[in-house]
Amino acid sequence: MHLVSQYRLFAVPSALLKTIVLSTAVISTIILSGCASKPQVNNVTRYATAPDYYTVRSGDTLSGIAARYGLGYVSVAEMNDIALPYRIYVGQSLRLKNSARRTTSTQAVTQTAPIQRQTVQLPTTPAKPVAANIPTAPVSSSKISALRWVKPSNGSVIQNFNLANNIKGIRYAGNIGDAIYAAADGQVVYAADGLKEYGNLILIKHINGYISAYAHNSKMNVKSGDNVTAGQKIAEMGASGTNRTMLEFQVRLDGKPIDPTKVLPIN
Repeated sequence: MHLVSQYRLFAVPSALLKTIVLSTAVISTIILSGCASKPQVNNVTRYATAPDYYTVRSGDTLSGIAARYGLGYVSVAEMNDIALPYRIYVGQSLRLKNSARRTTSTQAVTQTAPIQRQTVQLPTTPAKPVAANIPTAPVSSSKISALRWVKPSNGSVIQNFNLANNIKGIRYAGNIGDAIYAAADGQVVYAADGLKEYGNLILIKHINGYISAYAHNSKMNVKSGDNVTAGQKIAEMGASGTNRTMLEFQVRLDGKPIDPTKVLPIN
């Protein structure tokens, strides 16, 4: 009798047992539904850390560069003054951060105005000869006086500026390896061989809307983004992109070719 009473003491009424089972099922359902309702965390895309400046390489596109660093390609275009259709060139230096500051070379001198990076209209493939007596861009004397110009080569002149014959600059003779000099203070905005007709080509942007071009080099001593001073050696004469050794030197004002003799010293 004592043993039976113990079992009766711990016996659970069937009605209470059903209540416990149902309650357990409800709690389990709530717990499971609560777990299922938790938001799932997506994998976070990791981007490479954007440098202050990026030099364009073969195969690059503006949208591809921007995507690599988690940037909008339109924002990158605006930072670099690149207009539609957003063309970029091998060797071009692109600003990727608005707050970026470029350290000036020890050879650079103080400019009368800051040089702003922008898209440069590269020389195009020669077309058929144009009509004679085409006016070139007028050159303001005040703009010229703001820059000190020097001759880019010590070689003799073999062809002068002549738009009628599609010669958009001065061509100097010389030997392979002869020094080529920056014609005025400025910043290199292109140094590559993307235009086969001009071979190894250097473009320097100056203040007041001037750009100077140096074509057919055998060797280039500067790269895009470098600051240079008038008379600094930037390249060596060669025959890249042409059939003879020479320097083709062009000067453009606000995008239009002008006769370099209007800015270069006479002697």
